[in-house]
Amino acid sequence: MAAGARRAGPGAAVTALRAACLVLAVGPAAASRPSEVGSPGEPRGRVQVLSAANWSLVLQGQWMVQFYAPWCPACQQIEAAWENFAKESEHLDIAVGKVDVTQEPGLSGRFFVTTLPTIYHAMDGVFRRYRGSRTSEDLQGYILERKWEAVEPVAGWKSPSSIMMHGMAGLFHFSGWIRQIHSYFTGTLGIHVWGSYAIFILSTLLIGLILGLILVLMADCLCPSKPRYREEASVELIEKENMQLTAVEEVEEAEEFSANELEEAAEEKKDISDGEDGAKSSEEANSSEDGSEEEDSAVDEGSGTEETEDICEQHPTDSETQSSVRQRKSQVADNGL
Repeated sequence: MAAGARRAGPGAAVTALRAACLVLAVGPAAASRPSEVGSPGEPRGRVQVLSAANWSLVLQGQWMVQFYAPWCPACQQIEAAWENFAKESEHLDIAVGKVDVTQEPGLSGRFFVTTLPTIYHAMDGVFRRYRGSRTSEDLQGYILERKWEAVEPVAGWKSPSSIMMHGMAGLFHFSGWIRQIHSYFTGTLGIHVWGSYAIFILSTLLIGLILGLILVLMADCLCPSKPRYREEASVELIEKENMQLTAVEEVEEAEEFSANELEEAAEEKKDISDGEDGAKSSEEANSSEDGSEEEDSAVDEGSGTEETEDICEQHPTDSETQSSVRQRKSQVADNGL
């Protein structure tokens, strides 16, 4: 079959993709299939096998739960001690369970199991990590002496019943599906390991594109884009508003310019009126000076005429005296005769 798959080439890849879809479809059913060590919830040597289907039993009462793997040497060493501890569970008023992480990857993710074996103590949904010795006597003393009360419980956000651990369980469960698909490709179909990796890469890209397309469609449905004509109308409105704003600015600039011109014209008129007033004042000053000069000249002329009149008045007096003298001389002469 492997040789036929290699010769098929692209046909084998298509078959692998179909097988991947089939495994994804039946994955949950395969994952919830009972473990080989016993069916979930049924006592087997007084140890209850827990799975994703019945793990909620741990949320009620007092429990001690062990997470193990069949290939783990440390888990194999404490298997007998764990069975003995479970036999004494009736006297201790406690339930003892175990989880195979190879069969229940989702449940191991819910408890965030990173080392094996891992043991948890639970009391009414409050979980504490057991870090003591793994002998049957120490386990019984941990319960009888209530040593678990001195242990700090797991934080609320890390509690197996929290929302975050629900998501972690889903992630671990998904990783289990991928491992099963990879085993199916390489074992059943005989595809090379790198061929299986290539199929996973292409599937991841294809799923990403599909999810992106779905998100885009959802965004378009929730927030539809505006129609074209609305955009054009909005553009026209914006242009009109801009034109109106520019027109208003131009009017304001023109008003400011005219106001400035009026102020400048008023200042020029004021300067001109001030100049005319200055010229008038200077002319009046000059005219006043000319008037004073004319008055002075008139006074001078008046004094001259008075002097001539005095001279003229003086001349008749001289002639009269001369005539009187002549008359006297003539009289004297006449008398002498």
